[in-house]
Amino acid sequence: MAFSEENLNKPQAGERYDASNIQVLEGLEAVRKRPGMYIGSTSAAGLHHLVYEIVDNAIDEALAGYCDHIEVEILEGNIIRVTDNGRGIPIDIQQQTGRPALEVVYTVLHAGGKFGGGGYKVSGGLHGVGASVVNALSEWLEVEVRRDGKCVIMGFRRGEISKPFTVLGPTDTSGSVVTFKPDPEIFQETTEFSYDTLLTRMREQAFLNAGLRITLTDSRPGSETFRKSESMCYEGGVSSFVEYLNRSKTPLHAAPIYVSGETDAGYTEIALQYNDGYNEMLLSFANNIHTPEGGTHETGFKTALTRVLNAYGRKYKILKDDDKLSGEDTREGLCAVISVKLEDPQFEGQTKSKLGNSEIKNLVDSVFSAKLETFLEENPAVARAILEKAVNASRAREAARKARESIRRKTVLGGAAMPDKLQDCNINDPELTELYIVEGDSAGGSAVQGRDSAFQAILSLWGKMLNVERARADKVYGNDKLQPVIAALGAGVGEEFDLNRLRYHKIIIMADADVDGAHIRTLLPTFFFRLMRPLIEHGYVYAAVPPLFKLTRGKVTRVAYSEAERDVVSAEMRGDNPNAKVDISRFKGLGEMDPEELWETTMDPAKRTLKRIELDDAIRADEVFTVLMGEKVEPRKEFIERNARYAVNLDY
Repeated sequence: MAFSEENLNKPQAGERYDASNIQVLEGLEAVRKRPGMYIGSTSAAGLHHLVYEIVDNAIDEALAGYCDHIEVEILEGNIIRVTDNGRGIPIDIQQQTGRPALEVVYTVLHAGGKFGGGGYKVSGGLHGVGASVVNALSEWLEVEVRRDGKCVIMGFRRGEISKPFTVLGPTDTSGSVVTFKPDPEIFQETTEFSYDTLLTRMREQAFLNAGLRITLTDSRPGSETFRKSESMCYEGGVSSFVEYLNRSKTPLHAAPIYVSGETDAGYTEIALQYNDGYNEMLLSFANNIHTPEGGTHETGFKTALTRVLNAYGRKYKILKDDDKLSGEDTREGLCAVISVKLEDPQFEGQTKSKLGNSEIKNLVDSVFSAKLETFLEENPAVARAILEKAVNASRAREAARKARESIRRKTVLGGAAMPDKLQDCNINDPELTELYIVEGDSAGGSAVQGRDSAFQAILSLWGKMLNVERARADKVYGNDKLQPVIAALGAGVGEEFDLNRLRYHKIIIMADADVDGAHIRTLLPTFFFRLMRPLIEHGYVYAAVPPLFKLTRGKVTRVAYSEAERDVVSAEMRGDNPNAKVDISRFKGLGEMDPEELWETTMDPAKRTLKRIELDDAIRADEVFTVLMGEKVEPRKEFIERNARYAVNLDY
């Protein structure tokens, strides 16, 4: 029976809803049934989250003062092994269940030493589901514990015990070794771990726990990172983290500003350093868990920073009495790391993306404001450099506001003036429409003629556009290459950006497969990342994949998107006649295609290939954009030399 949207949830004739419809999921069955509830997704992000959960447990031992080395190894077959030298998971009998505590930790949800039992004063694994969830979502998992003079082992298969609690023998060391293989039945998209993704997370954790050593090793034969290993230990903690994040930029002051302190609510440490750029990099953590959506600790920091800088500026006449810096002004060019540690963190969801403890706002505000005031008084040269940058940012913000108002005044009743180069579509529903941003008038003309005008809009761009990595918002508004993009999308830019006003939910960059096209495919994502980041975060930005080759034999024509595909298609077209002639030509650009070719190869939703531009890691993305588009040449040169081997064909 087919269900329409209207009758999907209505009871059908003859159906009953009673106790027989209530399903009870036993043990870890609920995790396998709805894994996304516990690890966010079953994509690559969820796969790596398994490692984070086990490492977080080891880091909790470090927070408690019992562990100083964690080893993470990717074994052949994409098996993970995490070893720590902490106290070891308890192995005695857990009184409520009458079973070994080790078994309970790995088979029972919400079981652990983080619920007020005195095991941990501070921990990231608040929910007590990390170990059991990893177990439930693994094809197999084995845990070896050295504790209380004994070495014991247990094994599991998809959450069920496969090897009972067994004492292997005596030991004079302590710690835990967890080895697991993610279940391909759950992670159908991929079970392959990325060394670089894990390295980013492990380095982050090493920064946040000064003195803790974390070693990551890839032992997969055949992997691009085979035998690659990095051991990380940073005595400078979050100050070293800020220096690392700013390494491709030009700092305004020599060393990061560092403050720390505690109240009854918890402990905070903050490091910050300004650079001469225009973008903000603010990372926050609660009990070592990254909170990408911020929370009360970020709010406390931002409030204190804005208030203290305004007060200092007025006190020393850097600001006029009626002038006031906005939060955005005070954070231009800021790189900061905020870390708080508390006994009872209130996160939103198991993936812990936002902190909600109201008392932490006051903790961060009071500690940071008092110590920042002292620092500014004791370091007037640094204080003046920071204030002058904020004042310049304020002037640029005012210039940007005037530019926006000027644009609005030119439109009828304040509505958005559509750019001349935009050929809009007929449907108004953003969920059904897409905008092709096309390089050049020639390609734009073919795209307009070849498109489906019901839902496909075309915006032609020409010439070299602005590199927003080196420009403030006021320059963006006045730029004749970017202004049409802003107007066409209709959602604003910067802090005014409103996703609800977006006119298209597919924004497709369509450029030639050459150096100029690659430049546009770099400049536009830089613009979106810096000033319209929600576009990328919500998966609305794509790159079209036009064909590179046209193959013809007689009246039969086919296309190929790579040299390898060209060779395969050519062989197929020759068939049983190896001597048959197949004419192969290379497309020089999109404008060379006629409208029918462009539609069939690059624009027809049934046949085209689109590459979604995703934002898996904001820290890594910020670093790459800074290196590739920033002013420093040496980091860009190093990046190219390091990654040149991946560029098999530079025309792609």
